[in-house]
Amino acid sequence: MSDELAETGAEAPRNDDARHADKMAKKKAARDKIMATKTDEKGLIIVHTGKGKGKSSSAFGMIFRHIAHGKPSAVVQFIKGAMWTGERDLIEKHFSDLCQFHTMGEGFTWETQDRARDVAAASAAWEKAKELIRDERNSMVLLDEINIALRYDYLDINEVLEFLKNEKPYMTHVVLTGRNAKEELIEIADLVTEMELIKHPFRSGIKGQPGVEF
Repeated sequence: MSDELAETGAEAPRNDDARHADKMAKKKAARDKIMATKTDEKGLIIVHTGKGKGKSSSAFGMIFRHIAHGKPSAVVQFIKGAMWTGERDLIEKHFSDLCQFHTMGEGFTWETQDRARDVAAASAAWEKAKELIRDERNSMVLLDEINIALRYDYLDINEVLEFLKNEKPYMTHVVLTGRNAKEELIEIADLVTEMELIKHPFRSGIKGQPGVEF
């Protein structure tokens, strides 16, 4: 190395770039080797749970991916039925040919204050959900906030598990959202994500806003 290069350190960035390229090439080779072993396909049972925001938002992201790929899908809302949402409006106005949307809930439990009514609504939503899942034309079915109905025992968790294990078509994806997912459901799921709450504007007195919460 010349004295000039030694003084300026001009050679160092080139060496760093070469080391980085070599490292990334090895990482890519290892990654490609792993990916070559992943050849199976199946319909997944997907659970989004936890106290953090984003459970339904993430699930609707997958529904919109299905729509983008031209794959038929369906949504059943177990709790939020009484509440207008941007996703519901967009799908019903523009993508009803690819995504069925059923708002079967009547609002959060503290709004209805009627357990019998909540149980009846959840039961009707579950019957619709089974119908949509059994229809193999649907590539994905989103059961939005079903975990809330299961948490309050509006639905029998054993019946839901039995159906998902034995009646769900092999290639159909089912997404179940809501806080406090039952351990039994987590056990049979293929993909489970827990949203962790770190900060939320509600704690600072900021209400839910269009385009963010709904």
